[in-house]
Amino acid sequence: MKIVLISGLSGSGKSVALKQLEDLGYYCVDNLPLELLPSLVSHHVARNEVDSLGVSVDIRSKIDIDQAEEQIQYLREQGHQVEVLFIEAEESVLVRRFSETRRGHPLSGHNLTLLESLREERAWLFPLRQMAYCIDTSKMNAQQLRYAVQQWINIERHGLLVILESFGFKYGVPNNADFMFDMRSLPNPYYDPELRPFNGMDKEIQDYLDQQPPAQEMVNDIDQFINRWLPRMQQESRSYVTIGIGCTGGQHRSVYVVEKLAERLAGKYELLVRHRQAQNLAGR
Repeated sequence: MKIVLISGLSGSGKSVALKQLEDLGYYCVDNLPLELLPSLVSHHVARNEVDSLGVSVDIRSKIDIDQAEEQIQYLREQGHQVEVLFIEAEESVLVRRFSETRRGHPLSGHNLTLLESLREERAWLFPLRQMAYCIDTSKMNAQQLRYAVQQWINIERHGLLVILESFGFKYGVPNNADFMFDMRSLPNPYYDPELRPFNGMDKEIQDYLDQQPPAQEMVNDIDQFINRWLPRMQQESRSYVTIGIGCTGGQHRSVYVVEKLAERLAGKYELLVRHRQAQNLAGR
């Protein structure tokens, strides 16, 4: 059975993600106490009616992280494919969302302010985040989140999943990156009026940066670094590694470098490519 555990911060979009799983044919349960998960799985295995299960767990369940790790490992040893998805957003974004919806935070009844509740929740769930695939919804709407969940679910993963994500520094750095590299020292096609309308996936930008020695040196250096350390991370049973590649606007240099790295890593690892600012580029 394929089992997806969804957790994350209140207000970040867990309900949207769970609904997307339901639309993809998963049998979904919201806010299940994690200690009941093995029984739920056994129930559906016995009935042989469900092959995909989505379960949302959050701070209301007071997750025991050690117990969560044990149960995930137990289910995997039983032959089930267990994936963990963690949905999060920046603190300021969560505060705005709670203000707009006028909902109370699940911890607000414990004599905590909203900010205190958010920070305690983040600290409590952080160990679970470490074993999960993370989606930051700070700059996403519901439709974009649904697409990101579907994109991730469609990957048939048999080992380490490497996420290559381009972004623009002027829009903020991704908070889920394990490694982050800065492309702002490379020649910038933006300053050429003829190249400005294109992006890093277009031949015009690729031809330009292919001819720039610093760009080739940067790609080679990052390639050598990640190929040295990814095997070590895989040996330590890491499931996901996110590599952020940034430039000023997230349209040209960072996209180009991500695409070049994807070409070099293809066939070595499962890959997920995302271009955060280049909205006209479909991630793959």
